[in-house]
This record gives sequence, structure tokens and C-alpha cells, in this order.
Amino acid sequence: MKLICIGRNYTDHIKELKNEKPTDPVVFLKPDTAILLKKQPFFIPDFSEDVHHEVEVLVKINKVGKHIDKKFAHKYYSEIGLGIDFTARDLQAKLKEKGLPWEKAKAFDGAAVIGNWIAKEGIEDVNNLSFSLEKNNQVVQTGNTSHMLWKIDELIEYVSKYFTLKIGDIIFTGTPAGVGKVVANDKLVGYIEDRQMFSITVK
Repeated sequence: MKLICIGRNYTDHIKELKNEKPTDPVVFLKPDTAILLKKQPFFIPDFSEDVHHEVEVLVKINKVGKHIDKKFAHKYYSEIGLGIDFTARDLQAKLKEKGLPWEKAKAFDGAAVIGNWIAKEGIEDVNNLSFSLEKNNQVVQTGNTSHMLWKIDELIEYVSKYFTLKIGDIIFTGTPAGVGKVVANDKLVGYIEDRQMFSITVK
């Protein structure tokens, strides 16, 4: 399986990091070793002093596809989830300055939180789905999939031009504004609407 991540898919987050608005989706990958094991805490890596949380809606691919047309993309997933794309922001900034890839800042061990899954049939509209992240019982990120620059089906169409999508692949669809630093003993809880999707502690 592979984790396909989309950057800069919410305008407010683009502004927050002072990035340019892209003309195409920004795509990067995380290996399966980046997945944080269930019921395990997230350990801040020793190579970063500024790890940020980025809460994101997830899509799990349920059949093999290549060059998928947007009008058929809905057939390639049946579950929606929520997760965190942890980012070593200080390391990412250094890499970006040098024009180098981001993987060391985005794809390290434990950098991908994958929460519970909801059957798509139980969701009224995947393109109007509210989600949020609480840090120590305070809401720090809120988003709605209606604010995506590229909606889920458009992302599937775009990504499948470059990568064959396989059963079990997960797409991280981008984060809204409100990203911020995590420190030891933080508790992070993610919600889709009012449904708790994950709860992790930081060490």
C-alpha cells in the first residue's frame, strides 16, 4: 500500500504558510512505515524541534485503477477517514530553501496517523463534510471538504494519471488552516462531524 498526500488544497492554509496557490495538486508520498501503529503514542523525532499537526480527511481506495475519469472516481472508494500528516516544519523549510524533496520532513516513521473509517453510504455528501482537530480539549483546526481546491473525485482522477491506484492505498486530501506545533504530553483528538475518529498522545 502507499499513502498519497495532497498539499496546498485549502486556500486558508496556503495563506497561513505564505505559499503560492498551485495550478495543479501538489502530490507527495509517504511509505507504509510512516503509519503510526494503533494505540501507540506519537514520538517527536530527535531531528526536529518544530513538528506540526495537519488534520486531513482520508480516502481508502477499494479497487485497482489507472487513468480514472472523474465521473467514475466515486466507484474507487467506499470509506472515508480522518488522520494527521505530521510535518517536521523546521526540516521542511531547510529542504524547500535548497529545492530538495520534502520526504525527510513528511515521511518519517510515525508521521501518518490513520483513524477509524466511515462507510461512504453513511455520509450525506462527501463534498460537504465538516471535520476538526482538538489539542488538549481545545479546537485548533476546523475544515469542510467543500473548501477543497480539488475535490475527492478530482484528486483521484489527477493522481491516477501518474500512479496506479491499488486496493488499500490511502489518499490524504490536504489540511485546512490552523496547523501548529505539538509538544510532549499533548493529546490530539480528531472528529468528522461529531464522530470521534482518533485519539493520540504525544511523547
